[in-house]
Amino acid sequence: MPFNLHPGYLLILLAIVLIIFGPGKLPELGGALGRGIREFRKVSSDITDEVKSAVNVPEPTPTVHSASEPEKTPTVHSASEPEKTEAEKKS
Repeated sequence: MPFNLHPGYLLILLAIVLIIFGPGKLPELGGALGRGIREFRKVSSDITDEVKSAVNVPEPTPTVHSASEPEKTPTVHSASEPEKTEAEKKS
């Protein structure tokens, strides 16, 4: 038995619930309890799925350059030299 409850304890608990709520309310209480448990399971599984999908984010694939395209290297300019204009570069 769950929670180590013996059948005698369960019968006493059921009798107390029956006295407090009456036989007419027991089906409503059972249905409400079932809906609550169902909703709890749905929310907990949604949260579990979200956490699993957040942990398993695929890494971006590296870019592969083809042999026909040369890689462009950045031009480094010295701070002491002013940058030349196109006209100065041609002369």
